[in-house]
Formats: sequence, C-alpha cells, structure tokens
Amino acid sequence: MSDHHVYKKLELVGSSRTSIEDAIENALATASESVQHMDWFEVVETRGHIVDGKVAHYQVCLKVGFRISGS
Repeated sequence: MSDHHVYKKLELVGSSRTSIEDAIENALATASESVQHMDWFEVVETRGHIVDGKVAHYQVCLKVGFRISGS
C-alpha cells in the first residue's frame, strides 16, 4: 500500500426524469460498473430539459475523482 494517493478526474452527465439527486445516483451507479476506486464527486453544472412548460429531464454534470490503482 502506498503512502500517497494519485487521482484522476472524469466528467459524467447523469439524467433523470425524477430529480437532481436521482440524476447523480444514475451517473455514479453506471460509472461504477467500469470505473474502480471512485472516491468523490463535485457537481459542476445543473440543467434540465423543458417540455410543455414542465421539467422533462434533469441533467447534472459531475466531475468524479477516482484513485489510480497502486497509489
């Protein structure tokens, strides 16, 4: 085990018809299927799609930090 950690950041966009929180959860759950050692995220942008004057989809842009294996 190393005494330091090195991280890389990736950008994701999650979406949901239900909520901002659900959009975040969807993005992280899907990314976790192929990305290991995810440790943190930051929300960098929030937006949505409008249909007939109502929210149709929430979209959340995230930056996700994951630890490089071996660090």
